[in-house]
Amino acid sequence: MILITGGAGYIGSHTVINFLNAGKDIVIFDNLENGHIETVQTLQKIGSVKFEKGDLRNIEDIEKVFEKYDIDAVIHFAAFALVGESVENPAKYYRNNTFGTLNLLDTMIKHNVKKIVFSSTCATYGEPEYTPIDEKHPQNPINPYGASKLMVERIMEDYDRAYGLKSIKLRYFNVAGCDSKNRVGEWHEPETHLIPNILKSTFTGGQTFKIFGDDYDTPDGTCIRDYVNVEDLAEVHRLALEYLYKENKSDVFNLGTEHGDSVKNIFDVCEQVLDKKIPVEVVNRRAGDPAKLYADSQKAQKILGWKPEKTIQESVQSAYNWEKFMNGVCVK
Repeated sequence: MILITGGAGYIGSHTVINFLNAGKDIVIFDNLENGHIETVQTLQKIGSVKFEKGDLRNIEDIEKVFEKYDIDAVIHFAAFALVGESVENPAKYYRNNTFGTLNLLDTMIKHNVKKIVFSSTCATYGEPEYTPIDEKHPQNPINPYGASKLMVERIMEDYDRAYGLKSIKLRYFNVAGCDSKNRVGEWHEPETHLIPNILKSTFTGGQTFKIFGDDYDTPDGTCIRDYVNVEDLAEVHRLALEYLYKENKSDVFNLGTEHGDSVKNIFDVCEQVLDKKIPVEVVNRRAGDPAKLYADSQKAQKILGWKPEKTIQESVQSAYNWEKFMNGVCVK
């Protein structure tokens, strides 16, 4: 049985579906602070999914799961992920993301479970020194969120050397899209990501969005970011675990499309999907916004056999289908 922490959340729920499609039995561990019980109930209609509510900050909660189920491996998503909040409340991020993961790893060692795939982030790199960003890029996070994830990566390296716990660290860039069958989707409260906020505005009377700078050294002058589809991302978690089973070796991989999309292009694609004009206002650059931020994913392609398949248009369309469903609009 595979334990998926944070499996009631956005990326976690899509990964649960991918594992179910591969015939795996899943137990979800989630405190439902950011995840949703409705998501769990949907997943339980798809395949063999057990659910245990608990918090990684309470080691007794996770201990009960390992005592109750025969866990083979762990896919670890459970974390807080708002950069701004992490600056305002770093204690919350270090206690949950770092200390909570330490509780998980200690419980795994105690129960002789020695394989974990970890949801890390490109935020561990900090300001890019070059692009595309590969796995050898220096890691100098500039916020507590990135720092909390980097600490976990370092802990996992130490736990490999000391206890033989093997880990795959997956460093995401931006994530977009929803389940192509519209069963689960991006459901954050509040929503901070650009694409769903653009799409949500269709149902809330509209708003004027800000583009922070159009004078960058990019083809259209706006910043470029790397958006990988969530179903493609779910697939690589399964491939990473298969690699662990086969090779029993720790490693780290960047995950992205390797080209990215400009902010202007994201608005253009959303307008195409919505078939309506989105009001935008170009304002001054934000301090610290790099012109280009996208991944070198060659390592994941060569070693894991993973390649992102879905286009940004497919990601936006699936996200719009989800927003229509959430707003009670019939989805064709």
